[in-house]
Amino acid sequence: MPSGPASWSPRWRGVAAVFAGALPVLAFPEPSLWWAACVALVPWLLLLRTAPTGRRALVEGWLGGIGFMAAVHHWLLPSLHVFLLVIAALLGLLWAPWGWLVRRTTGGAPSARRALAALVVVPSGWLAVELVRSWEGLGGPWGLLGASQWDVGPALRLASVGGVWLVSLVVVAVNTAVALLVAVPVARPSALAGLVACATAATSAWAWAPQPPEAPGLRVALVQPGVVGGPESAERRFDRGEALTRTLARQGPPPDLVVWGESSVGADLAQRPDLAERLGALSRDVGAPLLVNVDARNGDASGPGGIHKSSVLVGPDGPTGDRYDKMRLVPFGEYVPARGLLGWATSVGRAAGEDRLRGEAPVVMTLPRASDGGPGGRRIGPLVCFESAFPDMSRHLVREGAELLVAQSATSSFQDSWAPEQHASLAALRAAETGRPMVHATLTGVSAVYGPDGRPAGPALGTDRSTAAVFEVPGATGTTLFVRFGDWPVFGALAVLAAFAAAAGGRRVRSRPAPGRAGRSVRTARASAGRPGR
Repeated sequence: MPSGPASWSPRWRGVAAVFAGALPVLAFPEPSLWWAACVALVPWLLLLRTAPTGRRALVEGWLGGIGFMAAVHHWLLPSLHVFLLVIAALLGLLWAPWGWLVRRTTGGAPSARRALAALVVVPSGWLAVELVRSWEGLGGPWGLLGASQWDVGPALRLASVGGVWLVSLVVVAVNTAVALLVAVPVARPSALAGLVACATAATSAWAWAPQPPEAPGLRVALVQPGVVGGPESAERRFDRGEALTRTLARQGPPPDLVVWGESSVGADLAQRPDLAERLGALSRDVGAPLLVNVDARNGDASGPGGIHKSSVLVGPDGPTGDRYDKMRLVPFGEYVPARGLLGWATSVGRAAGEDRLRGEAPVVMTLPRASDGGPGGRRIGPLVCFESAFPDMSRHLVREGAELLVAQSATSSFQDSWAPEQHASLAALRAAETGRPMVHATLTGVSAVYGPDGRPAGPALGTDRSTAAVFEVPGATGTTLFVRFGDWPVFGALAVLAAFAAAAGGRRVRSRPAPGRAGRSVRTARASAGRPGR
């Protein structure tokens, strides 16, 4: 293979694009090389800026997008098999225009002005891609580049200002500046200015971003039964969760809330009053309400037949009536999009054989008074499984008054992959964005609790644990800038792209010759005004 990317053959450039697009995965858990995110896009950027044509940049943007999506979601391979590559190829198309945009703004020898424009336009283009692919029907916002900075203090402060979107924007801007610094000597002053601006933004957020004031905290217990397989696993998982919960009575003062993971109850409590009674008795014995998760067919004849995944609050007298049905379902895992067209995915992997039912609205629950007469009234906002990846859902719950965010999850299908740690890390971002503590409770790990600043409130429970643990969770009041103003970085990025398109269109219009001023034909020995040369 020749030494310089500009002289590589199309085949080698294509291979390089796939591998370059995959590099950012190293910044996510489990590798968690957070610093890699600041340079992981540089090889891909350098490749795109040397693309011989705009069409080739489109292709290499697409190929890099395939590499990125396949790497970030590689743990789905046992479930989706070859269909994962189909999904990566389709979603990778979103990066094709971004590839063209990179070449347009950084290709050749960009002037200082064009280099400065690239520092804004390239990150904005990336953010537009993240926005589109964050739609639930396209798989949701798993693997947003900003999410790789989940345990970096300044990045968490940035998230409190503009959500994970602002973190992604800054990370891509840093990569763009580094690429210009390496490859374009004339643009180095602009690149250095961009790096200084990014550092200033992070430092300013760290120093001055308003943080919600402290408030009384909560004692929250997480029950993680561990892997329970084989026949009647749902019943045995319930039994194991029940036994672990009873141990909480020996762990000091009663908790304010006990949280079980997703699918922790495998039967509709309306059809199984014996299970509802056992849960009520458990609440009385422990002195705290329980938040369990029911994954079962609806037994209510008045409602639609089917399976919901529901967070159900249980007090000393049994279910309180507070129930949240999961609204955003995992494509292929809980429903098959366009099943008539894509139903064949069930024959090549573990795609959902039956579509789950969707909930209708978010719910903020009020904790009942404890059986020992302790104070109730604290408000919690439940989420189920990959709903914790959506910044808008946690923001809505906090705006509706939630004091604690609770995500119930189960990743046992991916127990030995990077998925459990990646999923748990999302709770840190949601906590930092909203200024509210967040609990991530799973059946088999990783379970974790984060304070309102996104920092851990205690050691996480790994995938090798089967236990019940109590966490002292700090509280907070007030609102963050993200809760107040929402996804403003996204709207800013879209405005930048609109302005860039308008400017490019204006230049093209101005470059066209005016009518009637095309100039006079030149006669030659081989051509005349009436007969152009061949």
